[in-house]
Amino acid sequence: MPLAKQRPRQPMPVEVRRARAAAVLPIHEIGDSGLDSETAYELISSELLLDGQARLNLATFVTTYMPAVAARLMAETADKNMIDKDEYPQTAEIEARCVNIIADMWNSPEHEQATGCSTTGSSEAAMLGGMALKWRWRERMSKAGKPTDRPNLVMGANVQVCWEKFCRYWDVEPKIVPMEGDRFHLEPEQAVAACDENTIGVVAILGSTFDGSYEPVKEIAAALDQLESDKGIYVPVHVDGASGGFVAPVLQPDLEWDFRIDRVQSINASGHKYGLVYPGVGWAIWRNEEALPRDLVFDVNYLGGHMPTFALNFSRPGSEVVAQYYMFTTLGREGYRRVMQAAQDVATHISSEVAKMGHYRLISEGLELPVFAFALAPEVENYTVFDVSDKLRQHGWLVPAYSFPENRQDLSVLRIVVRAGMTMEMASHLLDDLRNITEFLESLDAPLPGPDTDKRTAFAH
Repeated sequence: MPLAKQRPRQPMPVEVRRARAAAVLPIHEIGDSGLDSETAYELISSELLLDGQARLNLATFVTTYMPAVAARLMAETADKNMIDKDEYPQTAEIEARCVNIIADMWNSPEHEQATGCSTTGSSEAAMLGGMALKWRWRERMSKAGKPTDRPNLVMGANVQVCWEKFCRYWDVEPKIVPMEGDRFHLEPEQAVAACDENTIGVVAILGSTFDGSYEPVKEIAAALDQLESDKGIYVPVHVDGASGGFVAPVLQPDLEWDFRIDRVQSINASGHKYGLVYPGVGWAIWRNEEALPRDLVFDVNYLGGHMPTFALNFSRPGSEVVAQYYMFTTLGREGYRRVMQAAQDVATHISSEVAKMGHYRLISEGLELPVFAFALAPEVENYTVFDVSDKLRQHGWLVPAYSFPENRQDLSVLRIVVRAGMTMEMASHLLDDLRNITEFLESLDAPLPGPDTDKRTAFAH
């Protein structure tokens, strides 16, 4: 979570504080007496109007639209503690059903009996997957009588920041394969070249946050098969399907990236991205019980009953899991396909229209995830993608501008994420605004004065 520092207090005379206590929100300290519920609601809801409009946020992958009845169901189940499976056995059963449904979507072989759990999001799920990789590697190395003090994890420079956190928190060396030229994600040759006997696994990304592209999981796995055949080094694959895990099964069902590939040992996904649920739920699935070391699972009984748990936190609401089950129930596979296809249709329409403007060049088109990135045409000199992003924000659209990582920091792009709730009509408004902004920027006689790069709003993948 973002860190917040304590702010210095602003002195206020006692009599002023008392006079204002009836209608002031606490900032530096809790008030001596509270406000009535309606006043507190009005003040807080009014303050939240300063936030951006969620539906116009084209930066986030996180769900910003659900049916009203789903939101009602979440409100009704927010008091259920997901961890307390003895007190809320039916909520636990719904979680188990979701694990079964997702394992089936990811083509888990029935004879292997996939195992999994819900999490607070795909970042926690990724870390659980990483821990399982490390524990299994350590067990293999110990049996071979080899040292276990220098584990490493191979991944592309396009990984989400949660993988860098995992490596730092769990003392694993990150072997990050840099981008090069027009290669913006991990390819088989580079993946294998980075592996050695200390490699706990390779992370393959199904839906890069930089441009929406899929990494070639099947080809990476085949290259690792050859590595094992040639050198006897076994390296498993974890698929980070944070975004693509709910897109590929319905839009690209013939694409082999999941448990159809023997080397894929675990997969994580975010229910609150293209799983179509409001923030707070992710999923981690292992292909079988052997892929999840038993000593990572804790048995807890102080809440009553026998409760195995593998998580980085403990108590959390069951409402997001219930909402995931609601979306599976109300949409079905065909409903998910319709939603994803509609999003992709909008994404490819916007990208094709952007290309027609002549002042931009596409980095991707939205043909995998309904996400695409685009840069300025080489001849554009009077403005930057950051200027375009700033101007779009003035129209209410949040479209991030950012530079690619090390080795391609010369490339700065804008990225548009299309989610459920983004319609063709909204896309038309966005395109009209972008055309007008571009026309204005093109009319400039000289470059816009650029802001201090240190003061630019940061964008983290």
